[in-house]
Formats: sequence, C-alpha cells, structure tokens
Amino acid sequence: MESLLDDYSKYLSVYEMLLANSAEHRCMKEFVHTKLPEVLASIGKGEPTLNMMGVGSGSGEIELEILKVMHEKHPDAKVNNEVVEPSECMLKKYNALLSKTPGLEHVTFHWNKMTATEFENDWKKNNSDRKMHFINMIQMLYYVEDPEATISFYRSLLQKGGKILLILLAGETAWARLIKKFQDQICKKGFAQSVNTSDIKRFLESKNIPYQNYKLRSLTDITECFTPGDLKGDRLLDLLTEVVEFRKTASPKLRDEVLEFLKQPENSQTVNGRILFDCSTEALLIDA
Repeated sequence: MESLLDDYSKYLSVYEMLLANSAEHRCMKEFVHTKLPEVLASIGKGEPTLNMMGVGSGSGEIELEILKVMHEKHPDAKVNNEVVEPSECMLKKYNALLSKTPGLEHVTFHWNKMTATEFENDWKKNNSDRKMHFINMIQMLYYVEDPEATISFYRSLLQKGGKILLILLAGETAWARLIKKFQDQICKKGFAQSVNTSDIKRFLESKNIPYQNYKLRSLTDITECFTPGDLKGDRLLDLLTEVVEFRKTASPKLRDEVLEFLKQPENSQTVNGRILFDCSTEALLIDA
C-alpha cells in the first residue's frame, strides 16, 4: 500500500474533503476567538515587537486568525511572523488568503519553505538567539520522526512567558484509536502518524512541563465510506487510513476490519441516517 504522505496532491484533495465534511476548522477558529485571547493578552505586554512562528502553517487559515487576535490584544505592537511550511502549494494558498485579509499591515512575514526538521537544522546552523513570544504547531507533529524532540527544540525558542499552541487528534478520539490499532499496517516509517495528545501529555507530565488543554469536538460524516465505488467515500477512507486507494489496495481482511471499526457504536453515531465519526482534536497550550 502507498502512503498518502507520498502523494501530496491527493493528500490535499482528500484533506479539503475532510474539512468540508467536518467542523474541524470551525472548532479551531472558535477556540482562537474565545479561549486564546486571554492567553495572547498575557504575552509580551508593552513590548514594541512580538515574535511569532507557525510550524506547519499550511494555508494560513488558522494562523491569520491568531494574528488578528494578537493585534486586538496588542494594537501598538509590530509582529514578526515566521512561516515554516514545506509545501509550495500551501504557501501560495497562504499568500492568496493574506492578500484578501485586511488589518495585518503591522505584520512582517518571513517565508520558510522547509519542514520543521529542516528549519530546526537551519536555525541551529545560523546560531540564532532570537526568541519567540508565541509558536503555533497545528496538526503537524504526525509528519516528524520524533515529536518529543521537536517539541523540546521549539519550546527552547520561547521567550520567558511565551507559549506553544499545539493541536492534534485527541487521544481518546476514534480516529486516533483507528491509527493506533492499525499503525503497523498503514503507517509510513519515519513519521509519527499515530501520535496524539495523550502521548504528548504523558511526555509533558514526565518532564514537569506545565500546559493547559482544551477539547475541540468535531464529527465527520463518513456515510459514503460504506458504499463500495462511491468516490467521496473512498477518498475519505483514504484520508482516515492515510493510504492511497485504500479500498483497492488493502487486503480484504484489513479493509473489512477498518470498516467494522469505523461503524462500531463507541467510534461513531448515527444521526438522521448519517454515520458521524469522532475526529475530535485537542488544543494544548504549553508554557515556556
């Protein structure tokens, strides 16, 4: 089976389908505008310039919302924002969205077409001692080899009083359990696809690193996954397993086991004849 991570164009198309069939981004935006303002208000008080960073910024949809809130809480401050994103396609989407987003004239963007690991190596090579007030790492730890080492490095870049916002699949959510259950059969070596917030919280607690957590509940309509030959259902199944053409390339045994897992009552619920799968995420705010 071919990992979806090896075919970025397919990954992007199915991920956009997920967003259209779930409340994932709506929940994140609600968190940014209801829970995050108080946190951002406490960071960098009175400083003329704030340093921010997005690691795996994607198309910038959530990051630009964070920048808006930061400006609301620090209206007189300039902002330097480091964008770390390896996908040229995503960077183009980010720039297109930025061009349509007013009120960010105070922000200077620094574009880094790099993976999180490449940026870390580049930063160390240049011996930079610049510190960050706020770093967001949203749905990106699945794509590094060592999530704990990645968190430790980026946390070392924080100013005193700074924060990291980390968003991942919640540990108890059905999608996280699906990946854990079948990780030996569907996950690509060299990536931490099965990592979730339960893993990260155990790491933070073992190191006595303070954090706050917020559950972001989101359900995905997977009804069509149970109709063989349905294009939308097959693409959603590809995303949930992160395997290209999973229905065709998986063994009949594995395919049946995954479909059975998806429809179990503890993993999904039926509402008005539609099957809704639990893909909830969790936000962790990690202290410096």
